[in-house]
Amino acid sequence: QVQLVESGGGLVQAGGSLRLSCVASGRTFSTDYMGWYRQAPGKEREVVAAIGWLGGSTNYADSVKGRVTISRENAKNTMYLQMNSLQPEDTAIYYCKAGVASSDYWGQGTQVTVSS
Repeated sequence: QVQLVESGGGLVQAGGSLRLSCVASGRTFSTDYMGWYRQAPGKEREVVAAIGWLGGSTNYADSVKGRVTISRENAKNTMYLQMNSLQPEDTAIYYCKAGVASSDYWGQGTQVTVSS
């Protein structure tokens, strides 16, 4: 089992920044990738960014490219999402996801609210 705990969400004005963190614990030694997803009210959950745990390759949704940076610290089993130039349409619950040994694990989510 793998446990994921997100933090760093909050309320920010448009144009502001937030840094989300996701700490993984448990059987993390077989982690393949980790990623950030978000779900806005009335919308489906969508991927924001993902990172390969060993090689560090990254992928971003078109909607956040240039504004968001995903990174990780393997020694701390921690993944980050630096979000800049936030807009009201970025308002959502942000979830951390880990792919470990062919299984997927999710965190409980952290709310990000961007006011106009």
